[in-house]
Amino acid sequence: MALAPDDASRKAGGKLGGAGPWSQTGGSASGVVWGLCKGSGRTPYRTVVDLTGPAYKCSCPSRKFPCKHALGLLLLWAAEGVGVPAEAPEWAGEWLAERAARAARPAAAKPVDEEAARKRAERRAARIGAGVTELEQRLVDLLRGGLAGQEQAGYGAWEETAARMVDAQAPGLATRVRELGTIPGCGPGWPARMLEEFALLHLLDQAWLGVSGLPEQLAATVRTRVGLAPSAEGEAVRDHWLVLSQYDSVSPDGRLTTRRIWLRGLASGRPALVLDFGPPGRPPGLALPVGLVLEAEARFRPGSAGLRADLGERCAAAVPGGPAPAGVSTEAALEAYGAALREDPWLESWPVVLGPVVPVPGELGWQLADLEGTSALPVPLAGPGGGSRSGLWQLAAVSGGGPVTVFGEVGHRGFTPLTAWQPDSPEPVALV
Repeated sequence: MALAPDDASRKAGGKLGGAGPWSQTGGSASGVVWGLCKGSGRTPYRTVVDLTGPAYKCSCPSRKFPCKHALGLLLLWAAEGVGVPAEAPEWAGEWLAERAARAARPAAAKPVDEEAARKRAERRAARIGAGVTELEQRLVDLLRGGLAGQEQAGYGAWEETAARMVDAQAPGLATRVRELGTIPGCGPGWPARMLEEFALLHLLDQAWLGVSGLPEQLAATVRTRVGLAPSAEGEAVRDHWLVLSQYDSVSPDGRLTTRRIWLRGLASGRPALVLDFGPPGRPPGLALPVGLVLEAEARFRPGSAGLRADLGERCAAAVPGGPAPAGVSTEAALEAYGAALREDPWLESWPVVLGPVVPVPGELGWQLADLEGTSALPVPLAGPGGGSRSGLWQLAAVSGGGPVTVFGEVGHRGFTPLTAWQPDSPEPVALV
């Protein structure tokens, strides 16, 4: 159901999750299922799903992926099965052969003009440098005039500054500027938060102006934060990856939906953050339900604190995970975040599995406390993406006042819980 592109598809697919409308269903040992679904016309829809993608093909006219028929077939397969492994029918085999041929087709190699590439890089660096200098002057002017008028100034001036950063080919700076413009409307204490963001933005500006003198790893982080794509491929890690969390956030202008998927390698223990994006009105295409384990290669991007990764080819269909991952103490979580900040000073949070911990209400808000009660982490007022912390009440209900294992993001404002496991239960509870 997490693969559904919207609520309407989820509802319609649920109605097709039984055997009634289906005929000639089947599946192969390689992780492919197929079937014919009766529709409003005389010819049933031909539906096939490659579970290792997942990827979908259906003869219906829907432009949604997966369509309701693919969702219904998946639900049927998950609940009742589709029979013993068999050979795919001709219409399904043709689609699978086309997919295999595209995957095997080598990419056309284009000659690289290194001199032209160097000149383009120099021109872009010069434009970014000019944009950074302009942004620094705007920050100086604001600080000299004071922040008191920012509540009445509105968002327009910040959007204009962000557009200037886009013109300077620094999309990372543009994103930070847009987020700055939203702070005056976020409630009490906003001046202090705005000064914090000013300081981080100033640090990034100065780092860019002196990027040639930085250690290579930190320089790669600065380039990534400004908005440059990594110039080299990162480390590739093949592992069985446990899906710890998945949630969406919407950009301040409402134009982009970002899906954040947290993974953890069962053998390497390494965390990985996979991002996917959706344009206005459409969700991101990648969906990995919490608790599944998939065998795949993850290629980590340079300059991303060792977190950002892209998923490569999957070796098999995802399967349900086992018991909850081992947790660490709240003190160990803070130490991990501090160590990560040395690699990336602009890192807002670090993925951590806490446990066992107990949700505890207090005068200053909720906290997650170690069993000994000697240390605790506060739970911030806002959830991931700026939403409410409704997941906190789910966590309290799952806990029932007892210990739980919790995955989430620890940062300078506390710990944001994303997924929880009850003691002796492998079934994760998504809190977002």
